[in-house]
Amino acid sequence: MSSLVLFDKELINRYEQSGPRYTSYPTAVQYHDGFNWEHYVHIARETNEDLIPASLSLYFHLPFCSRVCFYCACNKIITKNREHADPYLADLSREIRMQGELFNRDRQVDQLHWGGGTPTFINHAQMRQLMDTTRQHFTLRNDDSGDYSIEIDPREVEDETISILRDIGFNRMSIGVQDFEPEVQNAVNRIQTPEQTSKVIESARKSGFKSINLDLIYGLPRQTVGSFHATLKKIAELQPERIAVYNYAHLPHIFKTQKQINANELPSPDEKLEIMQDTISFLHEKGYVYIGMDHFAKPDDELAVAQRNNTLHRNFQGYTTHANCDLIGMGITAISKVGQCYAQNVRTLEEYEKSISLGRIPVMRGIKLDDDDRLRRDVITRLICHFHIKYSEIEEDHYIDFQDYFYNELISLHEMEKHGLLSLGKDGISILPRGRLLIRNICMVFDKYLRSGTAKGTYSKVI
Repeated sequence: MSSLVLFDKELINRYEQSGPRYTSYPTAVQYHDGFNWEHYVHIARETNEDLIPASLSLYFHLPFCSRVCFYCACNKIITKNREHADPYLADLSREIRMQGELFNRDRQVDQLHWGGGTPTFINHAQMRQLMDTTRQHFTLRNDDSGDYSIEIDPREVEDETISILRDIGFNRMSIGVQDFEPEVQNAVNRIQTPEQTSKVIESARKSGFKSINLDLIYGLPRQTVGSFHATLKKIAELQPERIAVYNYAHLPHIFKTQKQINANELPSPDEKLEIMQDTISFLHEKGYVYIGMDHFAKPDDELAVAQRNNTLHRNFQGYTTHANCDLIGMGITAISKVGQCYAQNVRTLEEYEKSISLGRIPVMRGIKLDDDDRLRRDVITRLICHFHIKYSEIEEDHYIDFQDYFYNELISLHEMEKHGLLSLGKDGISILPRGRLLIRNICMVFDKYLRSGTAKGTYSKVI
Protein backbone atom coordinates (compact mmCIF):
# COMPACT_ATOMS: atom_id res chain seq x y z
CA MET A 1 0.00 0.00 0.00
CA SER A 2 2.83 2.44 0.77
CA SER A 3 3.77 2.70 -2.90
CA LEU A 4 0.29 3.72 -4.01
CA VAL A 5 -0.19 7.43 -4.56
CA LEU A 6 -2.66 9.05 -6.94
CA PHE A 7 -2.19 12.54 -8.34
CA ASP A 8 -5.52 14.40 -8.38
CA LYS A 9 -4.94 17.94 -9.64
CA GLU A 10 -8.43 19.12 -8.70
CA LEU A 11 -8.03 17.94 -5.11
CA ILE A 12 -4.54 19.39 -4.85
CA ASN A 13 -5.80 22.78 -5.99
CA ARG A 14 -8.74 22.53 -3.58
CA TYR A 15 -6.47 21.88 -0.62
CA GLU A 16 -3.57 24.09 -1.65
CA GLN A 17 -2.28 25.98 1.38
CA SER A 18 0.83 26.44 3.48
CA GLY A 19 1.59 24.29 6.48
CA PRO A 20 4.23 22.64 8.69
CA ARG A 21 6.42 19.80 7.51
CA TYR A 22 6.15 18.18 10.96
CA THR A 23 9.78 17.33 11.49
CA SER A 24 8.70 18.03 15.05
CA TYR A 25 5.46 18.52 16.92
CA PRO A 26 4.99 21.05 18.38
CA THR A 27 6.70 22.79 15.48
CA ALA A 28 9.56 25.23 15.91
CA VAL A 29 7.27 28.29 15.94
CA GLN A 30 6.07 27.12 19.37
CA TYR A 31 9.57 27.05 20.88
CA HIS A 32 10.12 29.91 23.35
CA ASP A 33 12.98 31.51 25.25
CA GLY A 34 11.35 30.66 28.57
CA PHE A 35 12.93 27.26 27.99
CA ASN A 36 16.69 27.64 28.47
CA TRP A 37 19.90 25.63 28.73
CA GLU A 38 19.31 24.77 32.38
CA HIS A 39 15.93 23.19 31.56
CA TYR A 40 17.57 21.19 28.80
CA VAL A 41 20.40 19.96 31.05
CA HIS A 42 17.93 18.84 33.71
CA ILE A 43 15.79 16.89 31.23
CA ALA A 44 18.83 15.37 29.50
CA ARG A 45 20.21 14.03 32.77
CA GLU A 46 16.79 12.67 33.71
CA THR A 47 16.72 10.49 30.59
CA ASN A 48 19.54 8.40 32.06
CA GLU A 49 17.11 7.30 34.79
CA ASP A 50 14.54 5.88 32.38
CA LEU A 51 13.80 2.19 32.82
CA ILE A 52 15.41 1.55 29.43
CA PRO A 53 17.33 4.71 28.43
CA ALA A 54 17.04 5.47 24.72
CA SER A 55 20.01 5.10 22.42
CA LEU A 56 21.35 8.32 20.94
CA SER A 57 21.29 10.16 17.63
CA LEU A 58 23.83 12.94 17.05
CA TYR A 59 23.48 15.82 14.59
CA PHE A 60 26.33 18.24 13.87
CA HIS A 61 25.69 21.48 12.00
CA LEU A 62 28.67 22.59 9.88
CA PRO A 63 27.42 25.88 8.42
CA PHE A 64 30.22 26.91 6.04
CA CYS A 65 29.90 27.10 2.26
CA SER A 66 32.50 28.41 -0.20
CA ARG A 67 29.80 29.65 -2.60
CA VAL A 68 26.13 30.49 -2.37
CA CYS A 69 23.25 28.62 -4.01
CA PHE A 70 20.52 31.18 -4.61
CA TYR A 71 17.63 28.85 -3.62
CA CYS A 72 19.15 27.89 -0.25
CA ALA A 73 17.10 28.38 2.92
CA CYS A 74 19.61 26.73 5.29
CA ASN A 75 21.52 28.49 8.05
CA LYS A 76 24.90 29.03 6.40
CA ILE A 77 28.03 31.16 6.35
CA ILE A 78 29.48 31.93 2.92
CA THR A 79 33.26 32.26 2.91
CA LYS A 80 36.23 31.27 0.77
CA ASN A 81 38.50 31.40 3.81
CA ARG A 82 38.79 27.85 5.16
CA GLU A 83 40.44 29.14 8.35
CA HIS A 84 37.06 30.51 9.47
CA ALA A 85 36.12 26.96 10.43
CA ASP A 86 38.94 26.65 12.99
CA PRO A 87 37.40 28.60 15.92
CA TYR A 88 33.97 27.12 15.21
CA LEU A 89 35.30 23.56 15.33
CA ALA A 90 37.09 24.37 18.59
CA ASP A 91 33.80 25.55 20.10
CA LEU A 92 31.96 22.59 18.63
CA SER A 93 34.45 20.24 20.30
CA ARG A 94 33.75 21.92 23.64
CA GLU A 95 30.01 21.51 23.10
CA ILE A 96 30.53 17.83 22.29
CA ARG A 97 32.32 17.44 25.63
CA MET A 98 29.57 19.28 27.55
CA GLN A 99 26.81 17.33 25.85
CA GLY A 100 28.62 14.04 26.34
CA GLU A 101 28.80 14.64 30.09
CA LEU A 102 24.98 14.63 30.26
CA PHE A 103 24.49 11.10 28.94
CA ASN A 104 25.64 7.76 30.30
CA ARG A 105 28.31 6.10 28.19
CA ASP A 106 26.35 2.84 27.92
CA ARG A 107 23.88 4.66 25.65
CA GLN A 108 25.21 3.86 22.20
CA VAL A 109 24.95 6.19 19.21
CA ASP A 110 22.72 4.46 16.66
CA GLN A 111 22.50 7.45 14.32
CA LEU A 112 24.92 10.26 13.44
CA HIS A 113 24.66 12.97 10.80
CA TRP A 114 26.80 15.87 9.61
CA GLY A 115 24.68 18.55 7.91
CA GLY A 116 25.20 22.06 6.69
CA GLY A 117 26.11 24.23 5.05
CA THR A 118 28.69 22.03 3.41
CA PRO A 119 30.24 19.48 5.81
CA THR A 120 33.04 18.76 3.34
CA PHE A 121 34.09 22.42 3.59
CA ILE A 122 36.40 21.35 6.43
CA ASN A 123 39.67 19.62 5.60
CA HIS A 124 40.52 15.96 6.08
CA ALA A 125 42.46 16.49 9.30
CA GLN A 126 39.52 18.41 10.76
CA MET A 127 37.14 15.63 9.73
CA ARG A 128 39.23 13.06 11.56
CA GLN A 129 39.60 15.28 14.62
CA LEU A 130 35.86 15.97 14.81
CA MET A 131 35.02 12.27 14.69
CA ASP A 132 37.79 11.45 17.18
CA THR A 133 36.41 14.04 19.60
CA THR A 134 32.94 12.58 19.18
CA ARG A 135 34.27 9.10 20.03
CA GLN A 136 35.96 10.45 23.14
CA HIS A 137 32.68 11.69 24.59
CA PHE A 138 30.04 9.39 23.11
CA THR A 139 29.91 5.64 22.53
CA LEU A 140 29.90 5.18 18.77
CA ARG A 141 29.29 1.77 17.27
CA ASN A 142 32.43 0.10 15.99
CA ASP A 143 30.76 -2.69 13.98
CA ASP A 144 29.38 -0.48 11.16
CA SER A 145 25.82 -1.18 12.35
CA GLY A 146 25.05 2.47 13.09
CA ASP A 147 23.34 4.80 10.61
CA TYR A 148 26.15 7.35 10.15
CA SER A 149 25.48 9.78 7.32
CA ILE A 150 26.86 12.97 5.81
CA GLU A 151 25.64 15.57 3.31
CA ILE A 152 27.91 15.82 0.27
CA ASP A 153 28.43 18.59 -2.27
CA PRO A 154 30.31 16.90 -5.16
CA ARG A 155 31.98 20.21 -5.96
CA GLU A 156 33.66 20.15 -2.52
CA VAL A 157 35.16 16.66 -2.67
CA GLU A 158 38.81 15.79 -3.28
CA ASP A 159 39.96 12.45 -4.69
CA GLU A 160 40.53 10.85 -1.27
CA THR A 161 37.65 12.52 0.62
CA ILE A 162 35.15 9.69 0.25
CA SER A 163 37.54 6.97 1.39
CA ILE A 164 38.50 9.09 4.40
CA LEU A 165 34.85 9.60 5.33
CA ARG A 166 34.30 5.86 5.13
CA ASP A 167 37.40 5.21 7.20
CA ILE A 168 36.25 7.45 10.05
CA GLY A 169 32.86 5.73 10.24
CA PHE A 170 30.38 7.11 7.72
CA ASN A 171 28.34 4.52 5.81
CA ARG A 172 25.58 6.63 4.23
CA MET A 173 25.57 9.85 2.27
CA SER A 174 23.13 12.37 0.87
CA ILE A 175 24.23 14.19 -2.26
CA GLY A 176 22.81 17.53 -3.32
CA VAL A 177 21.94 17.59 -7.03
CA GLN A 178 18.81 19.80 -7.32
CA ASP A 179 18.81 19.79 -11.15
CA PHE A 180 21.26 18.68 -13.87
CA GLU A 181 20.10 21.11 -16.56
CA PRO A 182 22.72 23.84 -17.23
CA GLU A 183 20.09 26.57 -17.72
CA VAL A 184 18.61 25.87 -14.30
CA GLN A 185 22.02 25.57 -12.68
CA ASN A 186 23.04 28.95 -14.04
CA ALA A 187 19.85 30.53 -12.71
CA VAL A 188 20.49 29.29 -9.16
CA ASN A 189 24.31 29.60 -9.17
CA ARG A 190 25.01 25.89 -8.70
CA ILE A 191 27.08 24.52 -11.54
CA GLN A 192 27.48 20.79 -11.01
CA THR A 193 27.93 18.30 -13.81
CA PRO A 194 26.45 14.79 -13.87
CA GLU A 195 30.04 13.54 -14.12
CA GLN A 196 30.95 15.16 -10.78
CA THR A 197 27.99 13.49 -9.12
CA SER A 198 28.60 10.14 -10.76
CA LYS A 199 32.24 10.19 -9.67
CA VAL A 200 31.27 10.66 -6.02
CA ILE A 201 28.70 7.85 -6.20
CA GLU A 202 31.20 5.51 -7.82
CA SER A 203 33.77 6.33 -5.15
CA ALA A 204 31.20 5.83 -2.38
CA ARG A 205 30.23 2.40 -3.64
CA LYS A 206 33.86 1.34 -4.03
CA SER A 207 34.52 2.52 -0.46
CA GLY A 208 31.61 0.48 0.90
CA PHE A 209 28.94 3.07 1.60
CA LYS A 210 25.66 1.24 2.25
CA SER A 211 23.17 3.81 1.00
CA ILE A 212 23.13 6.89 -1.21
CA ASN A 213 20.39 9.52 -1.28
CA LEU A 214 20.09 12.18 -3.99
CA ASP A 215 18.32 15.49 -3.31
CA LEU A 216 16.37 17.24 -6.07
CA ILE A 217 14.30 20.44 -6.06
CA TYR A 218 11.34 21.17 -8.33
CA GLY A 219 9.99 24.66 -8.90
CA LEU A 220 13.37 26.28 -9.63
CA PRO A 221 13.72 29.00 -12.29
CA ARG A 222 13.78 27.86 -15.93
CA GLN A 223 12.53 24.39 -15.06
CA THR A 224 9.98 22.73 -17.31
CA VAL A 225 8.35 19.33 -17.23
CA GLY A 226 10.65 18.22 -20.03
CA SER A 227 13.84 19.59 -18.51
CA PHE A 228 13.18 18.04 -15.11
CA HIS A 229 12.26 14.74 -16.74
CA ALA A 230 15.71 14.78 -18.35
CA THR A 231 17.24 15.21 -14.90
CA LEU A 232 15.14 12.34 -13.54
CA LYS A 233 16.38 10.03 -16.29
CA LYS A 234 19.99 10.81 -15.38
CA ILE A 235 19.17 10.26 -11.69
CA ALA A 236 17.63 6.87 -12.42
CA GLU A 237 20.79 5.80 -14.24
CA LEU A 238 22.76 6.47 -11.04
CA GLN A 239 20.54 4.03 -9.11
CA PRO A 240 20.49 5.76 -5.70
CA GLU A 241 18.81 3.85 -2.89
CA ARG A 242 16.79 6.93 -1.95
CA ILE A 243 15.61 10.08 -3.72
CA ALA A 244 14.23 13.24 -2.13
CA VAL A 245 12.33 15.67 -4.35
CA TYR A 246 11.67 18.93 -2.52
CA ASN A 247 9.33 21.76 -3.43
CA TYR A 248 11.16 25.07 -3.83
CA ALA A 249 9.57 27.73 -1.63
CA HIS A 250 10.37 31.21 -2.95
CA LEU A 251 10.52 33.41 0.16
CA PRO A 252 13.01 36.20 -0.64
CA HIS A 253 11.65 38.37 2.19
CA ILE A 254 12.94 35.73 4.62
CA PHE A 255 15.95 34.25 2.80
CA LYS A 256 18.04 37.06 1.33
CA THR A 257 19.96 34.90 -1.14
CA GLN A 258 16.68 34.11 -2.91
CA LYS A 259 16.46 37.75 -3.97
CA GLN A 260 19.02 36.86 -6.63
CA ILE A 261 16.51 34.55 -8.30
CA ASN A 262 14.45 36.07 -11.09
CA ALA A 263 10.87 35.37 -9.99
CA ASN A 264 9.68 35.79 -13.59
CA GLU A 265 11.63 32.65 -14.50
CA LEU A 266 9.92 30.43 -11.92
CA PRO A 267 7.55 27.80 -13.34
CA SER A 268 3.86 28.55 -12.93
CA PRO A 269 1.88 26.75 -10.22
CA ASP A 270 0.28 24.56 -12.90
CA GLU A 271 3.65 23.62 -14.38
CA LYS A 272 5.01 22.82 -10.91
CA LEU A 273 2.14 20.41 -10.42
CA GLU A 274 2.83 18.82 -13.79
CA ILE A 275 6.51 18.44 -12.84
CA MET A 276 5.50 16.74 -9.63
CA GLN A 277 3.01 14.48 -11.37
CA ASP A 278 5.59 13.43 -13.93
CA THR A 279 8.15 12.83 -11.15
CA ILE A 280 5.85 10.53 -9.20
CA SER A 281 4.89 8.60 -12.34
CA PHE A 282 8.49 8.25 -13.53
CA LEU A 283 9.92 7.12 -10.19
CA HIS A 284 7.07 4.67 -9.72
CA GLU A 285 7.85 3.18 -13.14
CA LYS A 286 11.48 2.84 -12.08
CA GLY A 287 10.43 0.81 -9.05
CA TYR A 288 10.77 3.41 -6.30
CA VAL A 289 8.32 3.38 -3.38
CA TYR A 290 6.68 6.64 -2.32
CA ILE A 291 7.60 6.92 1.36
CA GLY A 292 5.83 10.23 1.79
CA MET A 293 6.63 13.94 2.13
CA ASP A 294 8.88 14.16 -0.96
CA HIS A 295 10.79 10.93 -0.28
CA PHE A 296 11.17 7.83 -2.46
CA ALA A 297 13.15 4.64 -1.84
CA LYS A 298 13.84 1.31 -3.42
CA PRO A 299 11.50 -1.43 -2.12
CA ASP A 300 14.32 -3.19 -0.25
CA ASP A 301 15.64 0.00 1.35
CA GLU A 302 15.39 0.22 5.13
CA LEU A 303 12.89 3.09 4.92
CA ALA A 304 10.51 1.12 2.73
CA VAL A 305 10.88 -1.97 4.94
CA ALA A 306 10.29 0.10 8.09
CA GLN A 307 7.17 1.64 6.59
CA ARG A 308 5.78 -1.80 5.79
CA ASN A 309 6.59 -2.91 9.35
CA ASN A 310 5.10 0.23 10.96
CA THR A 311 8.45 1.18 12.52
CA LEU A 312 9.21 4.25 10.39
CA HIS A 313 9.81 7.54 12.21
CA ARG A 314 10.38 11.18 11.28
CA ASN A 315 12.79 13.73 12.73
CA PHE A 316 14.68 16.86 11.68
CA GLN A 317 16.67 14.95 9.06
CA GLY A 318 13.51 13.47 7.51
CA TYR A 319 12.39 9.86 7.64
CA THR A 320 14.41 7.47 9.78
CA THR A 321 14.33 3.93 11.11
CA HIS A 322 15.53 5.08 14.55
CA ALA A 323 12.28 5.92 16.28
CA ASN A 324 13.34 5.75 19.91
CA CYS A 325 16.59 7.72 19.93
CA ASP A 326 17.22 10.85 21.91
CA LEU A 327 18.48 13.30 19.28
CA ILE A 328 21.27 15.68 20.32
CA GLY A 329 21.82 18.61 17.95
CA MET A 330 25.19 20.40 18.15
CA GLY A 331 26.42 23.56 16.48
CA ILE A 332 24.56 26.75 15.63
CA THR A 333 20.76 26.47 15.11
CA ALA A 334 20.83 22.69 15.71
CA ILE A 335 17.72 21.26 17.37
CA SER A 336 17.67 18.49 19.97
CA LYS A 337 14.82 16.16 20.85
CA VAL A 338 15.72 14.77 24.26
CA GLY A 339 13.25 13.20 26.65
CA GLN A 340 10.03 15.17 26.36
CA CYS A 341 11.53 18.42 25.10
CA TYR A 342 12.85 20.17 22.03
CA ALA A 343 15.77 22.58 22.40
CA GLN A 344 17.31 24.80 19.72
CA ASN A 345 20.82 26.25 19.79
CA VAL A 346 21.70 29.90 19.21
CA ARG A 347 21.81 31.21 15.65
CA THR A 348 25.06 33.16 15.29
CA LEU A 349 28.74 32.38 15.69
CA GLU A 350 29.08 35.20 18.22
CA GLU A 351 26.28 33.87 20.43
CA TYR A 352 27.65 30.36 20.11
CA GLU A 353 31.17 31.35 21.13
CA LYS A 354 29.84 33.31 24.11
CA SER A 355 27.71 30.43 25.43
CA ILE A 356 30.51 27.93 25.00
CA SER A 357 33.03 30.23 26.72
CA LEU A 358 30.68 30.44 29.72
CA GLY A 359 30.50 26.65 29.88
CA ARG A 360 26.83 26.54 28.89
CA ILE A 361 25.01 24.31 26.45
CA PRO A 362 24.15 26.96 23.78
CA VAL A 363 20.35 26.58 23.92
CA MET A 364 18.40 29.72 23.04
CA ARG A 365 14.85 28.37 23.12
CA GLY A 366 12.78 25.21 23.31
CA ILE A 367 9.64 23.62 24.67
CA LYS A 368 8.73 20.94 27.19
CA LEU A 369 5.92 18.76 25.90
CA ASP A 370 2.78 18.14 27.93
CA ASP A 371 0.59 15.04 27.68
CA ASP A 372 -1.51 16.55 24.89
CA ASP A 373 1.58 17.45 22.87
CA ARG A 374 2.90 13.90 23.15
CA LEU A 375 -0.46 12.44 22.15
CA ARG A 376 -0.85 14.66 19.09
CA ARG A 377 2.78 14.10 18.09
CA ASP A 378 2.13 10.36 18.16
CA VAL A 379 -0.97 10.70 15.96
CA ILE A 380 0.76 13.01 13.46
CA THR A 381 3.88 10.85 13.30
CA ARG A 382 1.92 7.66 12.64
CA LEU A 383 -0.10 9.34 9.90
CA ILE A 384 2.87 10.94 8.18
CA CYS A 385 4.97 7.76 8.33
CA HIS A 386 2.47 4.92 7.89
CA PHE A 387 -0.63 6.55 6.35
CA HIS A 388 -2.90 4.91 8.93
CA ILE A 389 -3.56 4.72 12.66
CA LYS A 390 -5.46 2.28 14.84
CA TYR A 391 -7.50 3.91 17.57
CA SER A 392 -6.75 1.06 19.98
CA GLU A 393 -2.98 1.56 19.74
CA ILE A 394 -3.26 5.26 20.53
CA GLU A 395 -5.69 4.55 23.36
CA GLU A 396 -3.41 1.94 24.94
CA ASP A 397 -0.37 4.19 24.76
CA HIS A 398 -2.05 7.38 26.00
CA TYR A 399 -5.00 6.19 28.13
CA ILE A 400 -7.69 8.03 26.20
CA ASP A 401 -10.82 7.27 24.21
CA PHE A 402 -9.71 8.36 20.74
CA GLN A 403 -13.10 9.19 19.26
CA ASP A 404 -14.10 11.13 22.34
CA TYR A 405 -10.80 13.02 22.70
CA PHE A 406 -10.62 13.92 19.02
CA TYR A 407 -14.35 14.41 18.46
CA ASN A 408 -13.94 17.81 16.75
CA GLU A 409 -10.97 16.66 14.67
CA LEU A 410 -12.90 13.66 13.37
CA ILE A 411 -15.76 15.93 12.35
CA SER A 412 -13.25 18.02 10.38
CA LEU A 413 -11.97 14.89 8.66
CA HIS A 414 -15.43 13.98 7.35
CA GLU A 415 -15.10 16.56 4.55
CA MET A 416 -11.74 15.07 3.56
CA GLU A 417 -13.34 11.64 3.58
CA LYS A 418 -16.02 12.87 1.15
CA HIS A 419 -13.25 14.02 -1.19
CA GLY A 420 -11.55 10.63 -1.11
CA LEU A 421 -8.47 11.63 0.88
CA LEU A 422 -9.04 9.17 3.71
CA SER A 423 -11.31 6.57 5.20
CA LEU A 424 -12.73 6.87 8.72
CA GLY A 425 -13.40 3.37 9.98
CA LYS A 426 -14.65 2.04 13.28
CA ASP A 427 -11.14 1.00 14.21
CA GLY A 428 -8.99 3.77 12.77
CA ILE A 429 -8.05 6.16 9.99
CA SER A 430 -6.55 5.12 6.66
CA ILE A 431 -5.09 7.59 4.19
CA LEU A 432 -6.17 6.72 0.66
CA PRO A 433 -3.91 7.03 -2.41
CA ARG A 434 -5.46 10.42 -3.30
CA GLY A 435 -4.72 11.73 0.17
CA ARG A 436 -1.08 10.78 0.46
CA LEU A 437 0.26 13.86 -1.31
CA LEU A 438 -1.93 15.92 1.03
CA ILE A 439 -0.82 14.22 4.24
CA ARG A 440 0.33 17.56 5.67
CA ASN A 441 -3.24 18.90 5.35
CA ILE A 442 -4.56 15.87 7.20
CA CYS A 443 -1.97 16.17 9.97
CA MET A 444 -2.80 19.85 10.37
CA VAL A 445 -6.27 18.87 11.58
CA PHE A 446 -4.64 17.39 14.71
CA ASP A 447 -2.39 20.42 15.32
CA LYS A 448 -3.96 22.22 18.28
CA TYR A 449 -1.76 25.28 17.80
CA LEU A 450 -2.96 25.76 14.23
CA ARG A 451 -6.57 25.13 15.26
CA SER A 452 -6.33 27.69 18.05
CA GLY A 453 -4.53 30.26 15.89
CA THR A 454 -1.50 30.40 18.18
CA ALA A 455 0.92 28.99 15.56
CA LYS A 456 2.36 32.16 14.06
CA GLY A 457 4.93 31.27 11.45
CA THR A 458 5.77 31.17 7.77
CA TYR A 459 5.32 27.75 6.20
CA SER A 460 5.95 26.29 2.78
CA LYS A 461 3.16 25.19 0.45
CA VAL A 462 1.97 21.65 1.10
CA ILE A 463 2.60 20.77 -2.58
